[in-house]
Amino acid sequence: MLLRALTPRHQLRPSSLQCPGAVSLYCAAGTSRNASRTARKQEIVDLSRPLKHRALCHPFHPPFVMTPWDTHQPMVAGKTTFRTASYYISMSDHSGTHIDAPKHFDPTPGALSVDEMPLEDFYTEGICLDLSHAELGAGISVEEMETALSASGQEIKDGDTVLLYMAYNKRLSPEDPRWQHDFPGLVPESVHWLADRGCKIFGVEAVSPAPEGELNFIAHNICGERGITHIEGLDNLESLLGRGRFRFVGFPLKLVGGSGSPIRAVAIFD
Repeated sequence: MLLRALTPRHQLRPSSLQCPGAVSLYCAAGTSRNASRTARKQEIVDLSRPLKHRALCHPFHPPFVMTPWDTHQPMVAGKTTFRTASYYISMSDHSGTHIDAPKHFDPTPGALSVDEMPLEDFYTEGICLDLSHAELGAGISVEEMETALSASGQEIKDGDTVLLYMAYNKRLSPEDPRWQHDFPGLVPESVHWLADRGCKIFGVEAVSPAPEGELNFIAHNICGERGITHIEGLDNLESLLGRGRFRFVGFPLKLVGGSGSPIRAVAIFD
């Protein structure tokens, strides 16, 4: 099926749903040259945190630095004056909303860097589970995962991206020093539980997928053992709850040899 986006500026607008960071767009689909086109409305929900100067990241990584480089100073060529703005950026490859590449947690030769990961991994179907009951710093058990999956009315299909809403950004602001340390997350058995069900990537709001300390190291190691990975630093996941399956998109930068990359994560609802 051929999909053509029909999105002139007057058709791209905020969604009527009360969903921050969401826009609606219209598509037309045709199955042949003479097939009639059927208008189809889609909603795109932004799941990414803003990247700004000194944005917090995991304490293991350097800060995100963004400072002016060009500031619209006039340049003249002949009779033409031109002004340009640009910024100098210094950052970790684990800044903001980002994906961990296998190379990040797998020291074996041949572990994939972010530029080597299949692009198909970042364009998948997805679901979101409500784990907002989890206490700060708590480990989330398999039983809790199963309860959340049952409550969602969904199933995890092979290759799915599974996003885990823990209401972390609602309870702690990034300006709060605890934000880098007090996050809930998965116990080791829950990481295995996701892998057993065919989940390729899972995502969390916090800077790590498991509570700080040993559990976090174990969770990363399991990802390496099971051939899965995760996204950290997501936002706005509450906008996905109770809405069923969606298309997840979150392409990384093509950082040669990178152990991760910022992504612009979105969920698309047809």
